[in-house]
Amino acid sequence: MVWPMTAVIQIEGLRKTFRTFRGGARVALNGFDMTVEAGQVHGFLGPNGSGKTTTLRTLLGLVRADDGHMSILGQRAPEALPAVAPRVGAIVESPQFFGNFTGRRTLQLLARAGGVPAERVDAVLAQVGLRDRAGERVKAYSLGMKQRLAVASALLKQPELLILDEPANGLDPAGIREMRDLMRELSAAGITVLVSSHILAEIQLICDHVTIISRGQRVATGPVAAVLSGFDKGEYRVRVGDLDRAAGVLTTAGLPVTRNDDHLVVADVADSAWISEQLGQRGMWVTELTPITPDLESVFLQLTAAAPGPSVPRQVDDVVQPGPIDLGVQP
Repeated sequence: MVWPMTAVIQIEGLRKTFRTFRGGARVALNGFDMTVEAGQVHGFLGPNGSGKTTTLRTLLGLVRADDGHMSILGQRAPEALPAVAPRVGAIVESPQFFGNFTGRRTLQLLARAGGVPAERVDAVLAQVGLRDRAGERVKAYSLGMKQRLAVASALLKQPELLILDEPANGLDPAGIREMRDLMRELSAAGITVLVSSHILAEIQLICDHVTIISRGQRVATGPVAAVLSGFDKGEYRVRVGDLDRAAGVLTTAGLPVTRNDDHLVVADVADSAWISEQLGQRGMWVTELTPITPDLESVFLQLTAAAPGPSVPRQVDDVVQPGPIDLGVQP
């Protein structure tokens, strides 16, 4: 099996089934594939129960896979994990700490156990914004402060690969922005970052590549811009004085037009100037002509069918069973 030389994480055909309490089976991963190349900030997205955390736990040797192949930093996983572990920092799910220890003491113990120089403790405390609260007991920390401490623990070893599962959990808006800036700084320093998050707007701002999983299978992967462009319908929002007349002109020209209360949505537009020209020639002056571009949230909901319904609460497993989807970005 030949994998890309630049692949920091490579997963192929990963399968995992869990036995339920009643003796049944729940398929968590069903032939999942993912590639994370060196230097990427790679977003890992999926609905609740889609297999994200199982993938990360399997990759880190915390869960045994039923089938498939994995590598980390060019080494076979889980067999080579003891050798590559010093080069990997990770937080998966909600990390637990001893509540009676201070934040600094917690990191000092982790540094000593991992053979990390003691001076790294104060460096990472400052890096995650806990320098002034490091002397307080962890049980007094808020959820966001505990999350900062978890990220600090993952950074202690100055890893080449950083795996973060919901790093913004519990953070306030300022903390979310700080976490975003931190990941950008780490990427600029040459660290590869794999981040799983439900804050899709943040993923779109932070990540250059993304993989989306649904029901244990990959449904999309590639550069964020390429994934989004696959759902671009060439739509424009058009505002004009006489909406009905404008809709008639554009429909006659063969463009799909949707009439809303105060604007039109026109699709399949190759050149936006054509719209203003056609309407202007008929004495209708356009007051708004704005492209409607897809964002990561709308694409995610389309790919996984995870959008909430009108009256019936969506259940965790009510998402799309993936089929063959070709976005033209990456096999």
